[in-house]
Amino acid sequence: MLIIEDLKTRKRSWAHGRNRRHPGWKPRPVAPGLIVMKFGEQLRSSIIREYQWYYIDYDGLKDELKRRSGSATTPDDSTRSSKISRREWSEDDESRFVGKLETELEKVHTKQQVKAMEISRRITVSEREVRDVVNRLNERGPGEEGPSEEEFMLLEEDLSDIIADVHDLAKFVQLNYTGFYKIIKKHDKMTGWHLRPVFDTRLKARPFYRENYDASVVKLSKLYDLVRTRGNPVKGDSAAGGSQGSFIRHTTKYWVHPDNVTELKLIILKHLPVLVFNASKEFDMQDTAITSIYYDNPDTFPLYEGRLKKTEGAEAIRLRWYGGMQTETIFVERKTHREDWTGEKSVKARFALKEKFVNAFLRGDLLPAAVFEKARKEGKKSEKAIAEDERLAAEVQWTVLKKGYKPVCRSFYHRTAFQLPADARVRISLDTELTMIREDNLDGVKRSGDNWRRMDIGIDYPFSQLPPGDIVRFPYAVLEVKLQTQLGQEPPEWVRQLISSHLVEAVPKFSKFIHGTATLFPHLINLLPYWMPQMDVDIRKPATHDFGIQRAGHSATNSTSDDEDDDDSDDEQLAPTGRNGESSTQGASSRSGGPQQPATDVEGQTAERGSADDVYLYDSDSEDDEDRLEDARRVGGWTYFQTLVATTAGAVARGTWTVLKAIVPHPQATPVPRNERLQGLLGSGEIQQKRFKAPKGKKIYVPVRVEPKVYFAAERTFLGWLEYSIYIGTIAVTLLNFSTRNGDVTSFVAAAAFTFLAVLSLLYSVGIYLYRSNAIRTRRAAKYYDKWGPTALCAAMFVAVVLNFASEGRSRHIW
Repeated sequence: MLIIEDLKTRKRSWAHGRNRRHPGWKPRPVAPGLIVMKFGEQLRSSIIREYQWYYIDYDGLKDELKRRSGSATTPDDSTRSSKISRREWSEDDESRFVGKLETELEKVHTKQQVKAMEISRRITVSEREVRDVVNRLNERGPGEEGPSEEEFMLLEEDLSDIIADVHDLAKFVQLNYTGFYKIIKKHDKMTGWHLRPVFDTRLKARPFYRENYDASVVKLSKLYDLVRTRGNPVKGDSAAGGSQGSFIRHTTKYWVHPDNVTELKLIILKHLPVLVFNASKEFDMQDTAITSIYYDNPDTFPLYEGRLKKTEGAEAIRLRWYGGMQTETIFVERKTHREDWTGEKSVKARFALKEKFVNAFLRGDLLPAAVFEKARKEGKKSEKAIAEDERLAAEVQWTVLKKGYKPVCRSFYHRTAFQLPADARVRISLDTELTMIREDNLDGVKRSGDNWRRMDIGIDYPFSQLPPGDIVRFPYAVLEVKLQTQLGQEPPEWVRQLISSHLVEAVPKFSKFIHGTATLFPHLINLLPYWMPQMDVDIRKPATHDFGIQRAGHSATNSTSDDEDDDDSDDEQLAPTGRNGESSTQGASSRSGGPQQPATDVEGQTAERGSADDVYLYDSDSEDDEDRLEDARRVGGWTYFQTLVATTAGAVARGTWTVLKAIVPHPQATPVPRNERLQGLLGSGEIQQKRFKAPKGKKIYVPVRVEPKVYFAAERTFLGWLEYSIYIGTIAVTLLNFSTRNGDVTSFVAAAAFTFLAVLSLLYSVGIYLYRSNAIRTRRAAKYYDKWGPTALCAAMFVAVVLNFASEGRSRHIW
């Protein structure tokens, strides 16, 4: 749930978010503890001194909406209680408001253009100064002194100041862009006049919000790296980043809100340079585009389900290219998931193929031997490498033809990668403008047709020509942090600070293929990934520690809300093939505005945030009784009767158990004081909990890790129960066969009691074993601990022994 705090009255209220992305979702709250300002308050608290006279006059525009010069209207029955009659919004009012809006737009656009040109000139000047200092360092003779440390420090301070300027300009643009759309929304709601379509056209003529500063980030990254390394940047192969298959790599994925993307780039570039494939080429946004076509069987989606469940040997097949549609080199990739217990690592392998040969290859007309015939003649690759690629091509071709895989989903994004050349210990990539697009022909619409990809789109984001049903624009950027983890190596402190900061939201095992397939085919996919409920949660968070780019005397920006208006790698290794044609853009450095406090790693952060006060539960392993009954009713017959009995019995059992729990005294949990972090965010008020539920007929799959020893543990538990059942049966046989009195009813009753207990124990152990084995095989998040079985067994044993002892004492006339 979302805590909304009115900074004027200091009152808090609860608000629920609405899902607009997936049909069938019920309203769900956003993350607990997020204090959200109204936009007017946030605008006033976020003003940067340099820009204070150039922000949108949000309050002035709101006042214009309240000034109505039209004739008064008589209240109708629904508003008869109102004492003040409303005036109609006239054409003169609209002209006055639009005129003021145009003035504000021109003011903001002009300031953005002037500041952007100033930053560009400063970068050019700094580039000249850095080049001069580095040249003096490289050209000094023997015995000559080079540039002093002070010169490098001054250059670093100057670049840090430029970085802070880029950050401030990005925040200025983002805040004003939000302000314009909020005031337009308020205008349309209050007046009934629809200004949004017209204003969209005016914004396109004054696109102050279109600048993503990637070109500036790349230049700043190169300059800052030169200065940081004192003119000796790390050299190496920028294309492959070293032998990526020679070490164990740990990969974690995060979501980044668009408001934090530029700041995140600027923070990272202070520590890692932008990885650029061709440093001599001018930056081109097209070079950062990456497009992938994912294949699957559109009837059953086996690849989707395998990747979602992370089953052993699950594959993903995709065709990827870098840059625009004119790119000739297409990479055919296969990702294979391996469970840790196998001792193998998940692998991503690929081979290059000319675009003109892709259709023939996928149809089986072009055999793998012919694909690599030219490579063998040229001799640029070893025979072993060519043989491996040919084997991979043969396996992919056979799988596609045998299992009927077709193009189903396309993912497009712009990637900014940060890494030291030839040093893959830390690699960070940030994917922005992520979009998933349908490639299938399932509904009779010819998209890709007989071609391996659709040709009516390219890299022209946001693909406005596509119908809404064909496209999903992901609302966040995706940050991927890859760390070398061999020999227990710890990640750098700045990485720990970054992944535990308010700028990112951890989403382990997030997959573009899985998300795209689940959202583009809602009527065919019934098993949803675990992060689906989180799509309705505002991932912006207040700063938990002093981390980011700040200027002295400036308030940190706060989250905004509409409430005022009432594949990826997945821990997989890439076979070292060299990325021909890939050029990564990249980004920037930052200066923290204060001492940095030590931060926990992502596991510690998750454990702290996931306290007993704000835990989210998922309905992943069972549907509602109502849904089960509805499905059974369609089948009819014995299935419906059986389901009806089961659901009714379950409801009665749950009701009885609830009553018994309320009546029977039981131990109460000791209340634990709220930790300092939650106390600071939420205060001492009660925190409500929300249970997420999937839409009707669908389930949310929660990843469950299963290893062979889990099966063995279930077997050992069953054998343990079986052993005790045999012991109890032995006692029964002893009582029955070794009684000294013939026709002794007491001994026979005691033996019968122990026999019944042994049989009951045996049946219980078999039932528990079958339940656990089925849950393990289906990877359900079931409860594997036995809460009642051992207690019931001990109690029954105690009662049987006491009764036997009492019976024997009575028969011996002891009492």
